[in-house]
Amino acid sequence: MGSRGLASDLAWRLARDAEAVCRAYLSSGRRQGNYWVVGDVHNAPGRSMHVRLRGSESGKRAAGKWTDEATGEFGDLLDVIQHSCGLSAFRDVADEARRFLSLPRPAPSITQRDRPAASGSPSAAHRLFAMAKPLGGTLAEQYLRHRDIVLSARERALRFHPNCYYRDFATGEMVALPALIAAITDLDGLLTGVQRTWLEPDGYGKALVAAPRRSMGNVLGNGIRLGFEPGVAIPVMAAGEGLETMASLRTVFPTLPVVAATSANHLAATTFPPGCERLYIAADADAAGRHGIERLSRRAGEAGVVALVLRPQLGDFNEDLRRLGPNHLAAWLQEQFVPEDVRIHLPCA
Repeated sequence: MGSRGLASDLAWRLARDAEAVCRAYLSSGRRQGNYWVVGDVHNAPGRSMHVRLRGSESGKRAAGKWTDEATGEFGDLLDVIQHSCGLSAFRDVADEARRFLSLPRPAPSITQRDRPAASGSPSAAHRLFAMAKPLGGTLAEQYLRHRDIVLSARERALRFHPNCYYRDFATGEMVALPALIAAITDLDGLLTGVQRTWLEPDGYGKALVAAPRRSMGNVLGNGIRLGFEPGVAIPVMAAGEGLETMASLRTVFPTLPVVAATSANHLAATTFPPGCERLYIAADADAAGRHGIERLSRRAGEAGVVALVLRPQLGDFNEDLRRLGPNHLAAWLQEQFVPEDVRIHLPCA
C-alpha cells in the first residue's frame, strides 16, 4: 500500500473513534454537540478549531474533518496527530496512529518511491521549526526568564512548540511535551537543523526525561545564532557550547552576536563569518569543553582571528547570571573583554 492509500486507511480508522482521538491529542478542548472545539491543531486552548465527531464516510462533512476558522486551515485526524505531537515524517505520524489504534507495524516495503523526509533530516527540521510558534508570551519564554535570560522580542532563532514529540530510545515510549525550539543555521542564515529542549508543563525547568535536549539536522559547523543578520559584517562575536550559556552572555551584552554550537565537538568546528577579527569563546567547567576551546582557538589563529577565552566564576555563565545577578556578571565580563568591545556592546559602559 502506498503512502496515500495508507494515509486514507489510517484516517478512516481514526475517524471511527474521532472523539477518543480528540481527547488524546487535543486535550485542551472539549465536546460541544457534534464537534470537538479547541484553539488550534497544536492543542492550544481556545474555540477557533472545530473537529466533526460524526458524519458521512467521506467529503467535507465526514467524521474527523476539522477546520480552523481563525487561520482557514483544515485537515483530518492524521494532521491532528502530526501537529499536536510535533511530528514531521509521515512514517512517524503513521507509527503514532497505529500505536493509538493498537495496529501492528507493516512489513518493510521494498519500494523507496514513497519514502518521506528522513526523521532527523534538515527537511524534518524545517517542518518542525515552521510548525512552532514565536517565542513571545509562551512557556519557552517563561523557561528562559526563570533562568534570568532576557532576549529581544526580535530574536527569530527561538520558537515554542506546545506538543513536541519525544521518543525514549530505551523503552520506545512516545510522549508529546512542550519544547523550546532553536534554529540551527549556517553563516548565510540557512536553517540546517533544530535543537529541541523539552520542558516541564509549568515552564520552570527541563522535562524529567532521559534526554531533555536533542538536535536534528546538519549541526557540524553550524549553530544557534543570536544577533546575526545575513550579509551584515560580524567583526566581533562569541561562541560556546550551550544555548543558555550564550543567551546569558547576550542578556548582559545585548548587541553582541553569539552562537551556541550545542556540544564541545561542534564548538571546535564553529565557522567564522568573513571579516571576523575577534572571537570570544565562553568556557564551561568540564574537560570536554576545554578540548573544544583549545581546538577552536587553534582554528581561529590559523584563520587570522584573535581568540579570547571568557571564564565564568561558577560552573557556567547562566549559573553566574542566576546566582550573582546581571550587574555582577557584566562587571566580571568587562574585565575580560577588549575595552573597545565593552564600549560598543555593554549598555551604559
